[in-house]
This record gives sequence, structure tokens and C-alpha cells, in this order.
Amino acid sequence: MTELTIPPDADGERAAQLVQEHVEVGDVVEVQSKEWADDSQDFDVEGTVTGVEPGYLELDDQPVDEGSVRYDEIHTVIRVDSK
Repeated sequence: MTELTIPPDADGERAAQLVQEHVEVGDVVEVQSKEWADDSQDFDVEGTVTGVEPGYLELDDQPVDEGSVRYDEIHTVIRVDSK
């Protein structure tokens, strides 16, 4: 299990680059949202990476906001199991 924390000053493009270097299609990951002042916006999702798309990390063949996550919303990616 390896963990990647996105630096707070990283923009969406840099976050995408870091995530793409950390995970591969087929990896099982847990994604935690950025830490917001309002905890109601925080989320944790777990799934299998099915695509490293422009703008978002595709999990379990789901569209963004239905299980997949935009890079600019990611705080931490934990690779639970690699392919």
C-alpha cells in the first residue's frame, strides 16, 4: 500500500501529473478529497482505476461525480492493491 498526498499549492494539471505517475489502470485505490473548512464536502471513494482521463481519475467505469474524481478535488490517493 502506497500513499500520495497532493501538495496544497498544486493546480489541477500538476495534481493530474502526480496521480498519473502514482497509479495505473487496474490498481485498486482509495481517494480522499481535499480538506475543506466545511467537512460536509469531504469524501472518500474506493475503486479500481479504469482510466486516467484528462480532468479526472476514472474509477469502476463511472463518470466524473458518479464514482470518479476530478484531479483538483483529490487530497490523497492510496494504492491499496496494484494490478
